[in-house]
Amino acid sequence: MLGQKSWSVVTTGKRSGLLLAAGVAVVGNLLSSAPAPAQQPQNPVLQIGIVQRFGRDDAKTLVIEPLDGASLTVQFKTGEQLETLTTNQIVLDTSPVPLETTSLQERVVLSTHRSFESAEDSANQWRDRGIETEIAQPGDWQVWAKRDVYSTPLLRRLLLKDLQAAGYENVYVDSQVLRDVPKAAAIFNGFRYNRDIVSIIASNQRVRVIEKYGDVEDTVRVYGGNLRLQPNAYGTYTLVNQVPIETYLRGVVPYEIGLAAPPTTIEAQAILARTYVLRNLRRFEVDNYELCADTQCQVYRGITGAADKTDRAISNTRGQVLTYGDELVDALYSSNAGGVTAAFSHVWNGPDRPYLQPVVDSVVGSWDLVTRPLTDENNLKAFLSLESGFNEETWDTFRWSEDASLDEIEQDLKTYLQARNYPLANFTEVQRLVVTERAPSGRVQTLQIATDMGVVTLEKDEVIRAIAAPLSLLFYTAGLYDTVPGEAEPQLTGYRFIGGGFGHGVGMSQTGAYNLGDLNWSAERILKFYYPGTELQPISDALVFWRDPTAVVSEPGTDAAP
Repeated sequence: MLGQKSWSVVTTGKRSGLLLAAGVAVVGNLLSSAPAPAQQPQNPVLQIGIVQRFGRDDAKTLVIEPLDGASLTVQFKTGEQLETLTTNQIVLDTSPVPLETTSLQERVVLSTHRSFESAEDSANQWRDRGIETEIAQPGDWQVWAKRDVYSTPLLRRLLLKDLQAAGYENVYVDSQVLRDVPKAAAIFNGFRYNRDIVSIIASNQRVRVIEKYGDVEDTVRVYGGNLRLQPNAYGTYTLVNQVPIETYLRGVVPYEIGLAAPPTTIEAQAILARTYVLRNLRRFEVDNYELCADTQCQVYRGITGAADKTDRAISNTRGQVLTYGDELVDALYSSNAGGVTAAFSHVWNGPDRPYLQPVVDSVVGSWDLVTRPLTDENNLKAFLSLESGFNEETWDTFRWSEDASLDEIEQDLKTYLQARNYPLANFTEVQRLVVTERAPSGRVQTLQIATDMGVVTLEKDEVIRAIAAPLSLLFYTAGLYDTVPGEAEPQLTGYRFIGGGFGHGVGMSQTGAYNLGDLNWSAERILKFYYPGTELQPISDALVFWRDPTAVVSEPGTDAAP
C-alpha cells in the first residue's frame, strides 16, 4: 500500500453521494451527479483513478476495447445535447491547443508532503488558522489555499505576504504562464471528438485498457465496470474506473498480499483492503474521484491478475469491514514492520488511533517495549541485532543495511528541498546527520542534517522521502570514514543505515501475517493481533465510514450528511 465530490465528511454513518448499487449508473445517468438507486448496500460503486494526469505527455495514448465480442457505448455532451454512440474500439489522446491569450495558472502551496495522512493533518492546522484549504496531488501531496477563495493574483499575494511575515517561510505561489493546454479527444468510427468528459460503458462490464507511448504498448489491463475520462485540478485528465467494490478487490488483493499467502492471511488482507477504500473516499475530492491505483492508495491493476485463491478470500469475507466502535478503522498496513509495528503518530502528523499502537510482531514474546522502550538508542541497537523470534524473520527486509555517501545524501536532500522551495535548498555540502528523537517503536522522529548553510530538520516519514538509503524509519546510523593522506583523523565520507522493515510499519505487517496464517490463525484473530480492540462487521448504514475530526457532530434528528 504502500494512504466524488461531497462525501468526504461523514458524521452520521451515511456517505453523501455513495453509489449503493451492484453495478454502475444506467447509461442516461453517467453524466449526472445523481446517485444510482440503492440495490446492494454491501457492494457500492467506487470511482478509482486508474490513469492520472493523462495529457502531461502528448505521446501517451489509451486504447480501450471490450472483451468477448461485446460493444462499447460512448457518451459525451455536444453543447447541451447528450450524444450516445456505439463502437468496438476507442482511442483517447491529447494534443496541445494554443490559447488565444496567455493564461496565468496559480495556487498558493501551503505545504508539501510524502503522504496524504500528513497532508490532511496540515490542512486541518491551516483551517484552524482561518485559511480554507484543499488537498491535491500534482506529484507529491500538497495543501493548497482554496482556489475559489483566493481567486485572484492580488488575494494570493496578500496571503503569501501575510504568511511569510508570520514566519511561514516554506509557503509559496506556484505560478505558470500557459500558452497552450492539453485537449482530450476520443477517436472512434473514423471520427475525432474533442471532448473533456467521455463516459465509456462496456455491455458486459469488462474492458481492456492499453496504455501506449507512440507505437509501443506500455501496459495492458482488464477492468470490471465502466470508464470515464474527466478533467482534474492540474490542467490534465484522469481516466476513472467506476467499479463495484467486490470487483475492485479482485484487482487489489492479489497484488497487495500475493498468491503464496495462506488462505486466512489473504482473507485478512481482503477485509483490510475493503475497509481502507471505504474510509479513504475523500482523498481525491479536489479531482472529483475517490482513490488512486498505486501505492499512494492501494495497488489496483484491474481484474487481469485475479485468481481463484484470492477470489475465494474475497467471497468468504464479502461485505466485511474492520471497525472500532461504530467507525471503520484506518486500515493501514505495510510490507514488513521489522519486528515491531508503529503508532500512527510515529510516522505521520495527526492524532493517534487507539487501535494503531506499537505491537511486537512475535508470538513468543521476543521483546518487552514497556521495560525496554526503543526510544533508547542502545535498546534499539540490541533489538535490531535480533534475527529470530519474530513473525517476519524469514523475509529479506526484516533486517537490512544500506550505505550512502555524503554526495548521495547531498543530492537526495537537495532534490527534496528544491521541490519544496525550502530556504536552504541551495546548500553545497552535507557535513553530518544526527537522529535527535525516536518514538517508543524505534521510529526516527527527527533527523538533523548539518549543511554548509545551516541545519535541515526532517520529521517522521519525510526522512525516507528525502533520503533514498533507509527502507523504513526503523534505523540507526554509523559513520563511514576514509583515511586521508596527511590528515591525522579519518574523513567522514558517508553513513551506513542499519535497520529493519520495509514501509511505514503501521497496522498489519503483511509478511508477519504470512506466519500467523501458517500457524492456522483465523483472519479475525490476525486482524485483532495487529489492531487491538477492533471487531468485524458488515457494511451498513449504522457505520461511520470516516469521521472528520474537525467537524461538529450533528444532534440526533438532524441530517449532517444527506
